[in-house]
Amino acid sequence: MTKPTQCIVCSIVANQIPSKKIYEDDAVMAVLDVNGANPGHCFVIPKAHYPILEQVPDAEIGKLFQVSNRISTAIFESLGAHGTNIFVANGIPAGQTVAHFTINVIPRKENDGVNLQWQPKQLTEEELSTVELKLKEQTKNIGAFEREEKKPRVQAPRQAVLSDEEEEYFSRQMRRLP
Repeated sequence: MTKPTQCIVCSIVANQIPSKKIYEDDAVMAVLDVNGANPGHCFVIPKAHYPILEQVPDAEIGKLFQVSNRISTAIFESLGAHGTNIFVANGIPAGQTVAHFTINVIPRKENDGVNLQWQPKQLTEEELSTVELKLKEQTKNIGAFEREEKKPRVQAPRQAVLSDEEEEYFSRQMRRLP
């Protein structure tokens, strides 16, 4: 997609606006939020301009969330966070304030004053059934590409071997589990 000249995020990507970059590769950038909910609040953004989640190609979504996961790990290990919120504000009614897709990674500590709670809405059985039917109809073809006929493999797949770095990463993640 083309980058609009007035997109503040695209201006950050283009180094026209100073930022505190904590990660960057050819497709993704992560920057500190200068008005963050807590110290270490980051935005993980695609370098290409996509206003909302639905416009981001699947492969880029995967990369963005992989980076978000690694940023979350870095927040745990370097800032001593007790948890993180990883979320997307997708659309103006959801709280999106800039028309450029971003993933928020917010460090959390107990009693930090950040409130992401909402009042649960109690739906009737009829309302739940109506919503279920509408969503099932719209999502019935999700994963259709996975059901395509697969060609048989000529050789048996080799078992993946983790590098020392990957093994250490997984070990650190397991220690964090409650």
